[in-house]
Amino acid sequence: MDPASATAPAVAAVTSSTTTASDPAQTSLQQKSLRLQSVKEIRALPSFQPDLYQRGWFSIPHPTLPLLATAHNKSVTIFSLTTFSAHSSLTGGHSRSIRSATWKPSLPPNKLCLVTGSFDSTAGLWRYEQNDQSGSGARLETEITAGRRRVGNGDSDDNDGEDDDEDDNDKGDEEDDGWEFTLVLEGQEHEIKSVAFSPSGQYLATCSRDKSVWIWEDVGGDEDDDEWETVAVLNEHEGDVKCVTWCPDVPGRRSGSGRHYSLDVLASTSYDNTIRIWREDGDGEWVCVAVLEGHAGTVWGVQWETDLERKRFPRLLTWSADQTLRIWELEEEDEDAEVGTDGKGSGQGANPLFRSNLGGVPNTMRRSLHEPWTCTAVLPRAHTRDIYSASWSGSNGLIASTGSDGTVVVYAEFDGPAPSDKDDVTTEDEAAAMLDGDVHMTNGNNNAPAASNGRSRSPGRVANHAHNHAHGHDHAHDHAQEHDEQSRHQTHSHATHHSNAPARHWRVVGKVASAHGPYEVNNIIWCRRFDAGTDRRGVEEMLVTTGDDGVVRPWEIIT
Repeated sequence: MDPASATAPAVAAVTSSTTTASDPAQTSLQQKSLRLQSVKEIRALPSFQPDLYQRGWFSIPHPTLPLLATAHNKSVTIFSLTTFSAHSSLTGGHSRSIRSATWKPSLPPNKLCLVTGSFDSTAGLWRYEQNDQSGSGARLETEITAGRRRVGNGDSDDNDGEDDDEDDNDKGDEEDDGWEFTLVLEGQEHEIKSVAFSPSGQYLATCSRDKSVWIWEDVGGDEDDDEWETVAVLNEHEGDVKCVTWCPDVPGRRSGSGRHYSLDVLASTSYDNTIRIWREDGDGEWVCVAVLEGHAGTVWGVQWETDLERKRFPRLLTWSADQTLRIWELEEEDEDAEVGTDGKGSGQGANPLFRSNLGGVPNTMRRSLHEPWTCTAVLPRAHTRDIYSASWSGSNGLIASTGSDGTVVVYAEFDGPAPSDKDDVTTEDEAAAMLDGDVHMTNGNNNAPAASNGRSRSPGRVANHAHNHAHGHDHAHDHAQEHDEQSRHQTHSHATHHSNAPARHWRVVGKVASAHGPYEVNNIIWCRRFDAGTDRRGVEEMLVTTGDDGVVRPWEIIT
């Protein structure tokens, strides 16, 4: 079937009843929710042009400029968010499919830097510098919202078998429109599944099917000096590592365990059904401080909350092959503690095991100190197959998800007790009951995997993985080998109810079936609008989906 002739997507919206705020402390969140209860429609806008005519894997907006990078085959197309047309292209750097990309933040507006992760087991660094004399016809978009920096994070689905869309019709270097492929980062043994820059751009994280997470540091003297070195190789996942993402630089990041560690926090997800949280300790060593368990299948991705008004540590959103999305929250310490100027807990309240005079303490002892995380919500079940991608808006608080069933679902969070429509709501108490094994919530799908009971598994023991498929390729063969049984001194945070959390619930406020016709949707991302169709350029957000049909489609949220 020709992707261009795919059936137009059906559009639907779900509205909810009005609730009344009872706690003034929750007014901000309540106002956001009230504004979003009137979602009327999720409307498809004209797709980005030209169509890719090959499977699109992943799209990510630039943090400040109206540009969107889309990975497909062995190329990346840069689209303009102003005109919805191609701005430039990156080709010739990789020998296999590119499945993820990340923009380097904090660069001057005349420079671009993009890192791509490929199934050729490498990460590539690309640079673009504005040159009015180049005659290439390409130009950088004007930075419209200077100073408003928001981390955009998407999640990619990947094909663990041989690429079935690998062809030799790359456009060639002559069409790279000023982009230069400047550096190849090598070392991981298998496909690179995800790449992500830290908020400052100092660190780059990559993850792979070889079960490892690598952290690279930019040690170059200036931006033109591409010199990177590996500062950590983290091998504690028991299966393919699907996604990595850094905690954004929001006010809440400086709370919680920032008193014990550096401010940079990394989350990773895996085929082993877990999420791991990584931090750099006071001795400069990267350690796992939490293992989050609760999903009953591959955890395809993770995103940090980016609410600039929230003062507590950012929450985590995860999504899985078990057809659920979960919200996790750090149980912050109540005790007052000063954070030193280095951000690594040098104040008097810092845990003594992390003080510099104990720099020789073995890593296994340091790992025994952990961060307690709690699963505070399981979003309403709205998908019938794997959830490949989700995105949490930092401006309106909405969460959007998509996946193998081709459906786009939008959720909103509300304060107070849930309405009586139990089919569309999962409260925190219900989520806790489900995770404790008391309720098996299938929403009519008897084949849906049961949620974990949240109990701790023995360190080093292989989890009982759900059987997952991506685009027809079986993952099970990657996990047939025997795993290391060596004990590791880490604590697993469980998916249980946090009794001190305020009563909240999530509801579905919009749904689009067959968003890309009969094709799977691999990625969804919130993106600021700069096109002529909005009178709030750089403020209003839209959704962008990327699918197997080679179409990159923007969606307007009509309230």
